Amino acid sequence: MSVQKFRDVSEMDREVWYRRDDPRLIAAIRAVWDLAGRIVQPAFPPGVYRFRSFEEAAAQRERWEKRNFEEFQQRRRRD
Repeated sequence: MSVQKFRDVSEMDREVWYRRDDPRLIAAIRAVWDLAGRIVQPAFPPGVYRFRSFEEAAAQRERWEKRNFEEFQQRRRRD
């Protein structure tokens, strides 16, 4: 994915969205997902989990997301 440079803010008004049929769209989406994966590095335990309620499942997901965020912050502090 290339980097665009602008001399002036008015140049930024150009259309930057890809059309659905643009072959570059898949590559752009893949680049964004790769970047997000390298930055965040989310990790969820493998397997299938059963919960008695939606609330219980949401609470477990919240704990996993909190752990992922704390690990992300620790990696940022080390760098």
